[in-house]
Amino acid sequence: MSANRFHIAFLGIGLMGAPMTRNLLDAGFPMTLWNRTASKCDPFKGEAAIADSPEQAVRDADVVITMLENSDVVERVLVEQGAIAALKPGALVIDMSSVQPSVARRHAELAAEKGAGYVDAPVSGGTVGATEARLSIMAGGSEQDVDRARPVFEVLGKCTRIGPVGSGQLAKLANQAIVGITIGAVSEALLLAAKGGADPAAVREALMGGFAGSRILELHGQRMIDRDFSPGAPARIQLKDMRMILDEARAENLTLPLAQQVHNEYQSLVANGHSDVDHSGLLLDLEHLNGALMGTLGKPEK
Repeated sequence: MSANRFHIAFLGIGLMGAPMTRNLLDAGFPMTLWNRTASKCDPFKGEAAIADSPEQAVRDADVVITMLENSDVVERVLVEQGAIAALKPGALVIDMSSVQPSVARRHAELAAEKGAGYVDAPVSGGTVGATEARLSIMAGGSEQDVDRARPVFEVLGKCTRIGPVGSGQLAKLANQAIVGITIGAVSEALLLAAKGGADPAAVREALMGGFAGSRILELHGQRMIDRDFSPGAPARIQLKDMRMILDEARAENLTLPLAQQVHNEYQSLVANGHSDVDHSGLLLDLEHLNGALMGTLGKPEK
């Protein structure tokens, strides 16, 4: 299997999958695409084959990449719709979705029964990172399988091997815990400053130069100030990730109070009709709780 001639089957042409596919095609990989909503494959019709089913998509693939919404969808596509069963011996499955570590381990076992390799490789960086090919890729799998995947990963971003199968998903849960909790902290900090009379834009600028500076404060703090909640990462996905964090914590007999609180806040945000806003839209739930908008110039004059 020549690295520069991998035939890639890509399953899941959504917010993340579409720009990732664009970068892989631009790098010269021959590809077959499948998506449940077939029209999402239309922009690539002249450059890639379009399959009618996951089973058809993977049949001749050297590498199968999945970028799907959650564990249930990955299970449905890989197992119920026959993708793993249709793998050719020696193929490599790279699941770049965010799923439970236990699900990744089970899918690796099923792939091994077909003589195929498996790497769980969830990502961080959102749609911007996917478009600019600078995703942070957290890989779980054998050193051999991760090395086989590196020519693909190098086109999409930077890969770090975390450990055996399932480790990539554990790293992604750690990432999402930090992201979700930090979004909550930035929301509270900017609302507190604004309601006290400070300009939240100036507060953000000042904090960026100090110990509280972070990528979340830089990007999502600006989104909050601009009230631009068009989804890069939808709130419903962050809620799903927070739920997985708590499920994994319970399995390990851990109590994570901050993760639990942020989970509850995202649950409220989604319940109030904001499932498709960006996860930085957690500010909306905080404003709803307090009956106050952050605004951009602090507390209005009396």
